[in-house]
Amino acid sequence: MEKILLFVLIGLGAQLVDGTLGMAFGVTATTLFILSGTGAATASAVVHVVEVGTTFVSGISHWRFGNVDWGRVLWLGVPGAVGAFVGATFLSNLDGDAATPVTSSILLGLGLWVLVRFAFLGGGRVTAAKKWGVRKLAPLGLVGGLLDSTGGGGWGPVTTSTLMSAGEEQPRKIIGTVSAAEFLVAVAAVLGFLPMLRDEFAAHTLPIVGLLAGGIVAAPLAAFLVGRINPRLLGIVIGGVLVSLNLRTLLSDVVPGGVLAAVIVAWVVLVAAILGWAVRHDELPWRRRRVELAEEREPARVA
Repeated sequence: MEKILLFVLIGLGAQLVDGTLGMAFGVTATTLFILSGTGAATASAVVHVVEVGTTFVSGISHWRFGNVDWGRVLWLGVPGAVGAFVGATFLSNLDGDAATPVTSSILLGLGLWVLVRFAFLGGGRVTAAKKWGVRKLAPLGLVGGLLDSTGGGGWGPVTTSTLMSAGEEQPRKIIGTVSAAEFLVAVAAVLGFLPMLRDEFAAHTLPIVGLLAGGIVAAPLAAFLVGRINPRLLGIVIGGVLVSLNLRTLLSDVVPGGVLAAVIVAWVVLVAAILGWAVRHDELPWRRRRVELAEEREPARVA
C-alpha cells in the first residue's frame, strides 16, 4: 500500500508540473525510475504506458478549458509518433548498461535546457500570435518524438520550448495543443517498446497503476492552473532538480562520492541563486501576465 501511494504522489506531482509547464512528466518519472535501479529502456517504456492515460485525460481537460487547437494537433502529433516509434525500437534493442548513460545524458541536457529557458529566455512570456504551418511543425514533432522515447521524456521541452520561443500563440494554447498531441507520441512509443519489453510491462504493474492514478487525478487541475501560477519559477526548480538527479546517475560510478556530493551541492547553490534572482525580477511582469490572461478569457465567458 505504501509503495503504490508513493507512485500515486509521484504521478500527481509530475502531472501538475507537466500540465502547467507543458513539459517534465516523462523526464521526471524516468529519472526517478533510473535512480531506483530500473533499466533505461524499461523506465522509458513504463512511463510511456502511463502517459497514454495521462495525455488522453490531459488533452481532454485542456480542450474543455479552450486550450487546444485540434487542427494543429495532427501536424505535430503524427510526425512525433513516427519519431517516437523509431526511438523506442532503437532503445529497446540496446544493452541495458549501454542505454542508461544515453538516456541520462539526454535527461540531463533537457533539464539544463528547461532551467535556462525559464530563467533567462522568457519562458513564461506572453507574445503575439504567429502560427507555424505544417512545414515547421512536422520536423519539430519528429525530433521531439525521437528524443521523447530515447530519453524517457523530451516531447514538452523540445516542442513547447521551441513554439514559445518563436512567439507561437498564447502559452496556454501551446501547452494545451502540445499536451493533446503527446497522446499520439505515447501510443507510438509503447508500440515500439512492446515487441522487446512485453514482460517488463507485466512486471511493473504497480508503478504503472500508481503513476497513472496520480496523473489522471492531477490532469484537470493542471489544465485549470495553466497561466495561473508563475511558470518561470517552477521551471527553474524543475530544471535544477532534473540536472542534479541525472548528474548523480552519470557520475556515481566514475568519481568519488565526496567529489560527487560537492558537485551536487555547488549546483544546488547555483540554482538557488538563480531562483532568488528570478523572484526579485519577475513579480511585476508576472502580475501583468495574469491580468492579460484574465482579459483574454473574459470574451469566451461572455460568448
